Amino acid sequence: MTGNNLKQRMRSGEILIGVSVPLNATLNQMEEIISKDDYAFVSTDSQHSAFNEETLVNFCQHAKKLEIPTQFRIKHTRETYLIGNILDLGPLGIEVPQVEDIDTVKEAVNYFYYPQKGVRSWGGVERYGIEGLPGRLEYSDWWNQTGILCLQMESLRAVTSVQQLSIEGIDCLTWGPNDLMYDIEAHPKHPLQTVDDCVKHALEQLEGTQTRISFRSYNYKLRGEYIDMGVTVLMESPKA
Repeated sequence: MTGNNLKQRMRSGEILIGVSVPLNATLNQMEEIISKDDYAFVSTDSQHSAFNEETLVNFCQHAKKLEIPTQFRIKHTRETYLIGNILDLGPLGIEVPQVEDIDTVKEAVNYFYYPQKGVRSWGGVERYGIEGLPGRLEYSDWWNQTGILCLQMESLRAVTSVQQLSIEGIDCLTWGPNDLMYDIEAHPKHPLQTVDDCVKHALEQLEGTQTRISFRSYNYKLRGEYIDMGVTVLMESPKA
């Protein structure tokens, strides 16, 4: 379980499995969870959970000790301007919830990447990988080729706009099936009437690109179903 070249592995279409870990997990709890399978990353959340920066630092420190990278879902869509500050606390990946507008995507990209690709500010001793690459330009170039930026598709508007939203710098589109179902239920005449319909539509629209689909299946028993569909990244709940 290593974070080396995870972005390149993702973009190449390698099957990658992430596991959800509570933000307040202890080192022993995280170790027990990730010992159950060959997970590529741990995923944790502030959108629907209590959050403070010290807790995220501790979480990422645990993950570093266990040599597994962290993907972190930020609190709200409108907080993309804080992505650089959050990255200074240790995650490798950022997930932005409820994305629909291209302006949100552009702002996320801008604050995720260092110049000359973005405007992320330099600093932070807890940054992912900084201990091996302390030089400003060396680390910035490495980060711009290593960090993983994900957008969460949770509405029909987002799903039907995946080509427009998947601009340079976006590595993965993730899925929030429950919120997406609210929108599907509100539009009974829309041609996409299931979450799987939406995933298949997005896969068709992204064919030939390096932007990948990540699905929150929660259940490891559904891996084969979504891998056969063309999904290459899955986020699951911990195995019992």
